[in-house]
Amino acid sequence: MGRIESAPAGQAVAAAPASLTTPTSASTSQTLRDGRTVHLIGLGGRTEPLLHRISVQLDDAADAVTAFWGPGWPREIVVVVTGTDAQFAEVGGGDSRTAATTTAQRIMFAPGATSMSDPSLRIVLRHELFHYAVRAETAADAPRWLTEGVADFVARPQTPPRPDVTAARIPTDAELSGPDRAWAYDRAWWFSRFVADTYGTAALRKLYVRACGHGHPGVAVAVRDTLGTDLAALLTGWRQWFTG
Repeated sequence: MGRIESAPAGQAVAAAPASLTTPTSASTSQTLRDGRTVHLIGLGGRTEPLLHRISVQLDDAADAVTAFWGPGWPREIVVVVTGTDAQFAEVGGGDSRTAATTTAQRIMFAPGATSMSDPSLRIVLRHELFHYAVRAETAADAPRWLTEGVADFVARPQTPPRPDVTAARIPTDAELSGPDRAWAYDRAWWFSRFVADTYGTAALRKLYVRACGHGHPGVAVAVRDTLGTDLAALLTGWRQWFTG
């Protein structure tokens, strides 16, 4: 997709020092059409252009999250754009290939996100907003490939799957953090696409809640409970979906 990857949903991010969260003249508040309030905070540097681009896309991003998850998620949203790489490393916790990170308190964008195209920014914003929306209901030890795959399902255009059966392999945490992370994210996304296409979007949400919620069972149990099949059969179906 030509985008910088976002940080893992469960990644621990350092608490923000007060000196790095003091709003600047670029900071504003915005009321979305669904009534939610977004606090857009710039931390110095040339953050205004990126804050404006994010602001323009927020209504549609919130609608995309609600369309999948329902309206029951936080009414207050904090989006912070850092002015320097050092700020982002300290507060956002991401590396040089990370566009944004999310905690229960805020969504944090790196300065490098400024160079993203509007379609790529759209994906990252929706992806991170989904993580923000479901953070309180997602366990710290939730299967990362599923949390990232569902976030991308909410974020990405529903384009046809890539007809390559080798993609039908669940990515590991190491792959999702490694040099080929874009390919790993693609596979996680295609799994979520497959579940939604085969069982329905509501079933994908139920799988997320069961497999990623607090006190969740293993993925195999969650699959059986929500999709009525076993994991091996589901993965076989996924491979067939790519070639069908």
